[in-house]
Formats: sequence, C-alpha cells, structure tokens
Amino acid sequence: MLARAVDGIPDGDSGLRAEVGRLPLHRLPRRRGGGAGQPQREAPDSLLPRADRAAQRRSLPARAVVDGEIIVRVGDRLGFDALQQRIHPAESRINRLAADTPAEMVAFDVLAVADANLMDEPFRHRRALLETMAAAFEAPVHLAPSTLDRELAQRWYERFEGAGLDGLIAKPRDGVYLPNKRSQFKVKHTRTVDVAVAGYRMHVDGNGVGSLVVGTARRRRRAASLRGGGQLHRPAAPRAPR
Repeated sequence: MLARAVDGIPDGDSGLRAEVGRLPLHRLPRRRGGGAGQPQREAPDSLLPRADRAAQRRSLPARAVVDGEIIVRVGDRLGFDALQQRIHPAESRINRLAADTPAEMVAFDVLAVADANLMDEPFRHRRALLETMAAAFEAPVHLAPSTLDRELAQRWYERFEGAGLDGLIAKPRDGVYLPNKRSQFKVKHTRTVDVAVAGYRMHVDGNGVGSLVVGTARRRRRAASLRGGGQLHRPAAPRAPR
C-alpha cells in the first residue's frame, strides 16, 4: 500500500489511525510451516542475517503473511544509508555490515493467517490481530506504534523529526489492503531553503524533471561559493552525457 501527501495530522474521530513514518525497505515475511520468509524484491533476505531471520520466523504463527519494514539503527537514529549498503552482491560485505549494524523489522499489518486472506478485512481488525500476534514477537521483530490520539501523534511528529523518521502515516481504520494504491496518507516534515540548481535529469518516462542537483550558497572571505547539496530526488533516469 502507498500513501499520498497531506498537510495535517488526522483527528482521532476522523476514521484514521496514525503511525510513525520511516524510510526503510519493505518486507513481506511469510511463514509456511518451517519455511523461510519470502520478501518483496526491494528487501532481499540478505538484509537480515540467518539468526535474525530465524528469530523473525519464530515470532510469527506457523502460517502467516505480515507486512513490515526493515530498519537499521545508527546511534539514536534510523540509518537508511546504512541499510542501502547491504544491497550488494558480496556476501562477505553483507555479513560484515549485518554484524556492525544489525537490521530489525517493524511489523505494521497482517495480510493472512493460515487459510484466511485478511486483505479485504478492515484495517482495525487486522491491527487488532497483529497486536495479539505481537505478544510473541522477539528481537529483531517489533510492532509498529499506532495511535488514535491526535495529541500523541503530534508529539511523535515533533519529537522524531531529524531521527531518520519520515513524518506520520495515517491509515483509514475501515480501509482494506490495496496493493500499489495510494489509500493511506502521509504527513511529512518540510523545510524551505534557498538553493542554486546546477543541473537536472529528465524523468525516465520523458515527462518532467526526474531529479535536481542543487547547492546552497555560503560566504567565505567575501566570496560566495556553492556547497554541493546533492540531489533532491534519486535519479529517475541514466546519467546524461557531459
């Protein structure tokens, strides 16, 4: 499921439930009897070492599909860059990174248990079942915090800015699970800054800008210079010829 941007935090009586947003890789761990988890393509099994994957499977019922996200903690922050470094063909590198910065999973939805497909069930039912299942969770699996309290959601929004989190996700309590549909809402942290645009790349479909290369101005010894600020968005097309 995807989310579309909105400006405000939902009220508790608006039919929405708020969760902390993250910048992770998604994972759909499935357990069929003693079988291994089968992730989505964005999050290969190598992101979690074997011992952690075994603990993940022990946390789930014998036959279940749980939707969640892989995270890595770096100090008191979530390190998305540290997580991306694990997407690498060399197993030795992945094992070293896994030992230095262990990955964890945050579960936020349950899609199936045994022969029951729960995707057409309202989110409030799926969340209640997930909370019951979470009593058996053990590291590296955690239950995603969720609330109907707007004031608490506001505190989360303010407290966790700059900690590697990505605002709030608001989910309709009566909503069914809709893959690849923007049926949720995201309240993102935003800041305004003046930058100089040094270049751009077109979107992969040829319509509009896919990414920008920007810099911020600063004064040094009466001379203005540009400090590279990187790309505002991940490149959506191959590097253009110089």
